[in-house]
Amino acid sequence: MADEWLSGYSGQSTEALLALATKFRSDSVVLAFEEALQAKAPSDVTEHERFVLAIEALEREVNNGGFHQFFTNSSVEFVDVIADALQAVRCTETAEVVREAIESLGIDGAPTAESVTSIMDQDDDGLFERLGAFDDRFYSVAEPIADRLLAWISDNRATVRVGDA
Repeated sequence: MADEWLSGYSGQSTEALLALATKFRSDSVVLAFEEALQAKAPSDVTEHERFVLAIEALEREVNNGGFHQFFTNSSVEFVDVIADALQAVRCTETAEVVREAIESLGIDGAPTAESVTSIMDQDDDGLFERLGAFDDRFYSVAEPIADRLLAWISDNRATVRVGDA
């Protein structure tokens, strides 16, 4: 496994980034994909590309401030697809933790960014504590998210396009 860190995205195509996975850490290659995808117009992002963005947003936010941060920052835009994205890349345990964290918000119907924001804006002293239990579960899951996401990107290279898109 490579241990060198890719310092960022510099215009490579999907194929060129995937080729870098033999030299650079998988999490750094995935971050380069995220950086490239964030530069696309939202209307140009495919469903599979949105999965990449969702998973990266989840990892960044939960690792920095827990589910509370994921649900309150702009990353909430991915609440409708995050569990499916994790399931797609075979991170089933993490997907279950995410589903349960979302369900704990008590939203009627399918979760949306707006419905989650509405819940998070309420003055609920116990919410932060309840979400903290899901943070602990998220941290204890030993699934290699970046490795599985990179493999999934490789398998779905026709619908995750950067550089040459």
